[in-house]
Amino acid sequence: MVLKEGAIYEHVKTGKQYKLLILAKDVHTLEELVVYEALYDNTVSKTWVRSKEEFLGEAKSVDGTFHPRFKLID
Repeated sequence: MVLKEGAIYEHVKTGKQYKLLILAKDVHTLEELVVYEALYDNTVSKTWVRSKEEFLGEAKSVDGTFHPRFKLID
């Protein structure tokens, strides 16, 4: 899947929506990172970072099956 900056993605497990802000690289490892923002009220953090590999990986949905962790909805 090609990630799109500015696009809206939905988390498979929670159904919550996030806006992909920018793709980045770790300064030490050059690992590709995804910086994204929660589009819902969140008291923990509004901005999140995870590896591109993990963002594109699979997660267990509420019914116990595995699906892509995030799906493009916008």
